[in-house]
Parts: sequence; C-alpha cells; structure tokens
Amino acid sequence: MPHALDNISLGKIVQIRERLFQAAAAGQTVYRLESGDPSFSPASHVVDAIDAAARAGKTHYIPNDGIPELRKALAAKLREKNHITNIDAGDIFLTNGAMHALFVTFGALLATGDEVIVPDPMWTEVVENIKLAGGVPVGVPLRADDGFEYRPDAIEAAITPRTVAIFLNTPHNPTGAVLSRETLDAIVRIADTHELWIVADEAYEDVIYAPHQHVSIASLVAPDSALADRVVSIYSFSKSHAMAGLRVGCIATTAPLLHDRIPKLLRCTINGVNSLAQWGAVAALTGPQEHLAAMRDEYLTRRDILIDALRDIPGVHAFTPRGSFFVWAELEPSVYARLGVRDADGVSNLLAARGIGSAPGDAFGEQCADALRFSFSCATQMVRDGAAKLREALLGDAVRGDAAGSSVAEVA
Repeated sequence: MPHALDNISLGKIVQIRERLFQAAAAGQTVYRLESGDPSFSPASHVVDAIDAAARAGKTHYIPNDGIPELRKALAAKLREKNHITNIDAGDIFLTNGAMHALFVTFGALLATGDEVIVPDPMWTEVVENIKLAGGVPVGVPLRADDGFEYRPDAIEAAITPRTVAIFLNTPHNPTGAVLSRETLDAIVRIADTHELWIVADEAYEDVIYAPHQHVSIASLVAPDSALADRVVSIYSFSKSHAMAGLRVGCIATTAPLLHDRIPKLLRCTINGVNSLAQWGAVAALTGPQEHLAAMRDEYLTRRDILIDALRDIPGVHAFTPRGSFFVWAELEPSVYARLGVRDADGVSNLLAARGIGSAPGDAFGEQCADALRFSFSCATQMVRDGAAKLREALLGDAVRGDAAGSSVAEVA
C-alpha cells in the first residue's frame, strides 16, 4: 500500500549539505552558501534566561500551547510591532519552529484534496507539509521581470472550487522578494471575495533591507470582519533571534475551528515546546532589541559581497534580495555550455565538488529549474571567501570532472 511519505522528498538541499559535511570532515575547506542557519549566537540576555530557567528547575512539562509568559509576550509583540490588533495570548500557539507550525496549520486546516495556492518558487517544506495534510499545492509562477511579485491576478486565476487557502511568504525564501502593501491589500480582497483562508509565513520579518518594509497581512484585515478569523500568521525565533537550534515558532489565529484543532496536533506531536527554549524566547521579546539591527546590518554587508561577486558573469542573473538572506540567480543555457554540465543540478554539483554550497532551483518548485539559490547566513569571512571562489567557478575556471555533469541525486 502506498504511504503518504512515499511522495515526500528528503530534498536536494539536504543532499548538498551532507556532501559538504563529508567534505569538511575529510579536511576540505567548504563554503556553506546552501545553509539557512544564521551564524550569529543568540543575544546574551537570551542565553542568560535559558541558564536561569535551568538553574531554577524549569525543566518539567509545560502547558501544551506554550507557557503563559511567552504567549502574553508574543501577543503584545504582534499588537505593537505587527499592528495585528485583535490578537491576545489565547490566540497564540507555540510550535517546534516555523516548520512545525506549517505542519500543524495545514494538518488542522486541510481535508484530502483541498487546494492551497503557493508561490513558485517556494521553500520546499511548505509544499511537502501541504501534501502531508492531504492537500494539493497549486503553484503560481513568480517572474524576475516584475521583482518576483506574487501577482494577485495570477493568484485569482488559480482559484478553483477546491481552493481553500492562499499561502504567502514575505520576505520570501528563496528569492528575497518583499510583498508591497498594495499587493497584500489585493490578496486580502481576493481571499475575502472567495471566502478563502490566508496562511502567512513571516519567519524573515526582521531580515529586511531599507527602503523596504515588512507588512503583516493580518494587520490589513478589519478585526471585526469574517476574514479576520481566516488569517493564520506564522512566526519564528530562528531567523530574527538566531535561535534556529532552539526550535521555537508560533501560530497566531483567532479562528475557533483552529483553536479546537491545533492543541490536538500539538499534543500528539510534541506535547509542548522545550521549556528552557521558551524562557529564552521570553527574554528575546522582552529584553534589549539592538541585536536585530546589528544582525541586519551584517547581513546587508554579506548580501552586497555576494551580489558583487555574481555581477557581470555571462549568463548569470542575480536578483538583489530585499529581505531574507538568500540570493536567487537565474541561469542561461550558456552557463551550462561553458561549465560542461547539463543543467542547474550539474552546476550545483560542480560547485559542491569544490566545497561551495548552493541549492538548485528545481528544489523550490516546478517553474524554476534554471536557477540556483545561495545563502549569506554563514559568517562574513566565509561569505567573502566563498563568493570569490563562486565567481571563479561560474566564470568557467572550475576543474571539470565526471561529477560535473551529474545531478545531485545521482551522486548523493
């Protein structure tokens, strides 16, 4: 009998990452441009709060939906910073990171065959979590010539009688696009007209570069409207606060249906997020916030290093990200000819053989095979050194070998 997991991929990004781990273990210098893990450590007051909680014995079972102190702090943050005025502590549900929040949200929302409109390209695990819930992802292609905007007219054209929700992610992984207030307003009108849910992944809300600004779509919905209960917002401490390994995320929703269903999935999957990590998250929200701007400034430096390295390489078209810590580069066939490979998988594999991480475009959707995603979340010196090696490789100075024309899957 077929199993639901048989249609879920482990992912090309994981395959590349494992190759780089093996290369590093063998003594090769590697450049982790495939990884979305911030190189920073959590702020000192976060670490101190975790230590204090451990010494105080706060290591026992905690409330299923999250400790009250964190739910209260998150609700206050969403009201004051994100301008979502109808949220209170009872509308917050703590999850084991944003990926778990996606799993829980789609598991609580979807029935078999329900369709969810998603941008294409999109972070792989979004689509996989829709499939795990029995849903059907429907991709809306994003185009470089309009800044990878999630076009409302294309979203509306993708709606069918089976459509249940519109998913959006801004700032966007993998392109680094940021949705404008006007686009978000249009998506709100579409969801209202067609009585659809909106699921908004805002994990990169603090990794954004001027003059661009992050707008939470829930803040654009009238609190007393029927649509207000159909907007689900997802947040994470992984990117904003460099707490990726501590695994703290949350779901914010006022929907009575999800208030009933989400606690059941939380109980059956994790029975509560790590208690010490939650106390660290309380400190992250209520303590000094200077680290947010400091990290953003350093990301901007790294972004510009990587963009400069990719500039004017024949056949390589890099989009300057407006948010997140990813660079999306589209490739022309001339790049494959120059490097002696068949496709973007072959380029990614060639780079991996030289210790340079990347993620091939088709890991993110069906309409973006001729692209690579690079991350600048690793240390600045690694970005600097890796960017120079990357430029050299893409210009055609890489050593060619049998592996160059192979796909990641063939050599992993």
